[in-house]
Amino acid sequence: MLSLDVQLQRGAFDLEASFALDQPVTGLFGSSGSGKSTLLNLVAGLASPDNGWLKLGEKSLFDSRKNINLSPNKREIGVVFQDSQLFPHLAINQNLLYGYKRIAKKQRRFEVTEIVDLLEIGHLLKKRPAQLSGGEKQRVGLGRALLASPQFLLLDEPLASLDQGLKGQILPFLKRVKDELELPMVYISHSMEEILHLTDQLVVINNGRILGAGHFYDVIKADSVQGVASSMGLENILTVRIVGHDIESGYTLAESNGNILLLPLTDKFIVGDVCYISIRSNEIAIAKHRIEHISIQNQIQGRIISSAKNTACVALHVDIGSRLIVDITPKAFSELALVEGGEVHCLIKAQSFAFLGKVG
Repeated sequence: MLSLDVQLQRGAFDLEASFALDQPVTGLFGSSGSGKSTLLNLVAGLASPDNGWLKLGEKSLFDSRKNINLSPNKREIGVVFQDSQLFPHLAINQNLLYGYKRIAKKQRRFEVTEIVDLLEIGHLLKKRPAQLSGGEKQRVGLGRALLASPQFLLLDEPLASLDQGLKGQILPFLKRVKDELELPMVYISHSMEEILHLTDQLVVINNGRILGAGHFYDVIKADSVQGVASSMGLENILTVRIVGHDIESGYTLAESNGNILLLPLTDKFIVGDVCYISIRSNEIAIAKHRIEHISIQNQIQGRIISSAKNTACVALHVDIGSRLIVDITPKAFSELALVEGGEVHCLIKAQSFAFLGKVG
């Protein structure tokens, strides 16, 4: 288990973080500049807190009161960065063995052939890093980190520099590491889809502060996280069950709280899968009754729970079996004469929904 309570001041940036992780994989989520990478550097020993403590299990990594500050090579923590940071002058097999050869045989957790087979990089061993694609470099970087026999793994946005196609190729390998090696890890990202591919355990950080920690759905719905969630388009999260795919019509059918939803056609989920989807609050229109002859495919009946007005918009909280936040203009709010307790229909285009990941 990784636990910490640290403080750091660097110029105008102020970090205060305290949490304990006891799950196999935890996602650390936040926007750029939120403090994700700074926190990783503190855990890895690449930077030191001003005050506080860090522990991996019962092993003290840092303690300002006890004057403990273990060097990175003594922390038994592997790190995979955005840039794989391979040695350009060494062949891939030499890159893989760099940390492995420095570990005593009896302390080696994994063997070279095991990791090479797991990550499917055997055909790359005689090549140099310059001959590899971005995705191949990341797999080798992951392999090198694993062969250093860490007790814990930190992944700092390892897919950030890859295009969507390559990300889809690498994520299954990360899941294999999680499932087959049983190595605890923290996956740092500003992509909730990537995090949910690996875990539903989440820590949210913003402006150097931990806003929430726990199960994804509970954390993302917490009031303290709503500002970050909204800025990332995650203010509305629904749990749905896939019930069908209509290839000819171009949509996937799903059920949520008794409502049948038409979603973008996807091949990532099969019938019966339960997954998370998101919809931005400004992608939802409101009507007081069902509208015929309209291209918008989803018209979900609900009841207004509350409304909050500012100069730019009125935020409606609508009960559709779960809470939905809807942003409309003050003019629309007035003209529709909307009131708390009133029934409305939420109009949502199928293509406005985004798939996040499978539940569990």
